[in-house]
Amino acid sequence: MYFSDDFIKNLMTEKPLILVTNDDGINAPGIRTLISIMNTIGEVVVVAPDSPQSGMGHAITVDATLYVNKIKVDNGPQIEYRCSGTPADCVKLAIRELLNRKPDLCVSGINHGSNASINVIYSGTMSAAVEAGIEGIPAIGFSLLNYAWDANFEASKIFVKNITKEVLKNKLPDGVVLNVNIPNLPQKDIKGIKVCRQAKGNWVEAFDKRQNPSGKDYYWLSGEFVNLDSGTDTDEYALENGYISVVPTQFDLTAHTFLKELNTWNLNR
Repeated sequence: MYFSDDFIKNLMTEKPLILVTNDDGINAPGIRTLISIMNTIGEVVVVAPDSPQSGMGHAITVDATLYVNKIKVDNGPQIEYRCSGTPADCVKLAIRELLNRKPDLCVSGINHGSNASINVIYSGTMSAAVEAGIEGIPAIGFSLLNYAWDANFEASKIFVKNITKEVLKNKLPDGVVLNVNIPNLPQKDIKGIKVCRQAKGNWVEAFDKRQNPSGKDYYWLSGEFVNLDSGTDTDEYALENGYISVVPTQFDLTAHTFLKELNTWNLNR
């Protein structure tokens, strides 16, 4: 079979297709930064929530209709859609309805705030990345340790770009996505990147009980994160010491180390 020189040239120069999403909403400064970075690497399609969806975890919409609108937020070359659903919904819709081929990569973020340690469970940012991983798409969730809407993402740009290029170059194992957290520091003060494990920690939570004008009780959730891990190989340790943390995260929740012991139990009596 003969292939023309132009055909071969197009194959060699074809840019990767990158799906961009988040949980802070399509207008959040974090995703706008991420889009600008990805535009330097590949062809970008954005499918992101039309409003903030933080803390949604891996929620999907099953009891309401979903709406998707093609929009133009800035003058970049990317194609953009805003979605009425959750971050996981955005990835599902992108793959099944909006894209003409499977993405080479999905990036989620840049989140306004940490998704280290136990926060990965609650994170819509990471759940979007996990949803892509379930579909066999290499995926990365990026987060900056600054919850402010006007957070400065400038220092994170070079690291986000380099990590993304490495994932495109080396791929990821099936069932694994990357959870990347970036300390809120100037670029000159970031010491480097550490590959880590997820720290053991949890939230000590409380509910602020109030009453509305009609006398009906309602609650506001509050809490404080507590790091229960003294290890020096964790994401929390890396971040506290000025490093970017990269945690390879799997969505197989099986406790493989407990399988052998569980099989010794008399479960069938």
